[in-house]
Amino acid sequence: MRIAIAADHNGVALKDRLIGALRAAGHEVDDRGTDGAVGVVDYPPLCEDVCRRVVAGTADRGIVVGGSGQGEVIACNKIAGIRAGLCPDVWHAEISRGNNDANVLVLGAKVIDPDLAEQVVASWLTTPFKGAEHARRVEMIATLERGESLLG
Repeated sequence: MRIAIAADHNGVALKDRLIGALRAAGHEVDDRGTDGAVGVVDYPPLCEDVCRRVVAGTADRGIVVGGSGQGEVIACNKIAGIRAGLCPDVWHAEISRGNNDANVLVLGAKVIDPDLAEQVVASWLTTPFKGAEHARRVEMIATLERGESLLG
């Protein structure tokens, strides 16, 4: 799988660890930054970069790592075609993929243990979308994204 990944200054160490695990698992990883040589980094451009690659199809999935992940998940979900999930544990990872067909995973480096983060990523990458009633709901989300109402 082709995975674009980025992190702000808070998430560099976890991003680097995840890149190693992803490559060891056979994934093609596109490291979009940041590296440890820079100071404070604004996360919205990193989120946009990863998300635009997913939407364009040059990446199958995206991963963004921040401090808490809260700002990152908000920024990612502003990009049309992105369904980003903030996943602090495996259960959330399974729900974000299985029910919501999330195509971007957001992690908070300050709030998740690195070992657990690797488990979350592995689960998120292998959990299939369930379809059925969940597909109907994902389409409703796309309707809202287009600025259309669901209220009739």
